[in-house]
Amino acid sequence: MRNQEKLKTLIVDVFLLKKTEFNLELKKEQIETWDSLGTVSLAVGIKDSFGYHMSPEEATKIRSVQDIINLLETKGISFRD
Repeated sequence: MRNQEKLKTLIVDVFLLKKTEFNLELKKEQIETWDSLGTVSLAVGIKDSFGYHMSPEEATKIRSVQDIINLLETKGISFRD
């Protein structure tokens, strides 16, 4: 599975979204279920899906899907597939 698809699946599952609600421009304030528990679930999902353990500081700085992609790309995980 491509990394973009893995991320989409993760975001949809963690935040209980419909697949049609997902887009790369989604921001935290647009997702009702993206609260502190959602942030923890997201961090766990990123570890499980991509093998990267986010620090608490990194997790709390994430404000959008694009922020996730940017962070993971700095760690060598490509989304240009």
